[in-house]
Amino acid sequence: MRRRDFFELSGAALAAGQAPPVQGAGRALMKLGTQHGESDDILRTMAAFGVNHICAHTPSKQLDEKWSVEGLTKLRERIEKFGLTLEMVELPTNSYISSSGIKNVMLGKSPERDREIDGICQMIRNISRAGIPRAKYNLTILAVVRTDATPGRGGAMYSTWDYAKAKEEPPLTEAGPVSVDAFWERITYFLERVAPAAQEYKVKIACHPHDPAIPGGKPYRGVYRVMASVEGLKRFVSIKENPYHGLNFCQGTVSEMLDRPGEQIYDVIRYFGERKKIFNVHFRNIKGRIGKFQETFPDNGDVDMIRAMRIYKEVGYDGMIMPDHSPTIAGDEGHRQAFAFEFGYIAALIQMVNS
Repeated sequence: MRRRDFFELSGAALAAGQAPPVQGAGRALMKLGTQHGESDDILRTMAAFGVNHICAHTPSKQLDEKWSVEGLTKLRERIEKFGLTLEMVELPTNSYISSSGIKNVMLGKSPERDREIDGICQMIRNISRAGIPRAKYNLTILAVVRTDATPGRGGAMYSTWDYAKAKEEPPLTEAGPVSVDAFWERITYFLERVAPAAQEYKVKIACHPHDPAIPGGKPYRGVYRVMASVEGLKRFVSIKENPYHGLNFCQGTVSEMLDRPGEQIYDVIRYFGERKKIFNVHFRNIKGRIGKFQETFPDNGDVDMIRAMRIYKEVGYDGMIMPDHSPTIAGDEGHRQAFAFEFGYIAALIQMVNS
């Protein structure tokens, strides 16, 4: 808008008894959130911090009484007693290596995976009936891999990935070699059955990207990481597309996919945000690029986190913004001090974009 046009419009608005338009006006819809547990001590601390929305951990690895409508309702009501909102719960889809829980979806084994998917759909129904609006999950085989931590600011140790130093040991997982086509078949098989259930019961299901990306799109321990690129994430959200199928947008993980995260991440946020495919945000910063990076304090990386926060507001993102990983400080048991810093930082940025 040209300056002259702005003042003419403002004058007309004042003459009509209306407030003039303010560029960038309106409160952000996003909320400060957490995924750090549901013990009484943690809930009291979160309430004191003003962290009023929470993602609960997986109630159990199996479809049992903890996943019943009654069990989930009790969990929600207990959290609400502390003045918090149970915004999201974690589905047990990322435990394929463990001896219990859901694993055959990622192993691609039928009919075992059909029984597991039926269980996931029932969990989604129960989540809805218990009054919980969102769920997050992971469709991974390797989980998060890192090399040795490296020093960061003030002697804190930063979680680090250096592909040149990574050792692929043991060489294969229980899944064996998994090609690009095989991985996409397993993901598609899952989404064709689960995404419609999410839409029917109006539960937003948010999938985490694969962390980290492997340079050159190579496999690691025999597995191709198909959701470790922006193009892979675009393909993922297009499968059985509906308003309840989207991303647990880990900003750190997505930054790790890029050659120049300090320049490129903003367009990625805007792409998925404008399409309403971001259902949860892990607000994490890094130094480095694809193949070699450190996970830093939020104000100490290559990404302009203030700019990122403004974009979440601009696209109308209405979910939680939460810390994810944190650096290790000597004597900081459980990373409590580091996470307290990150909660305060995020709270200040949300307040800033609302000012």
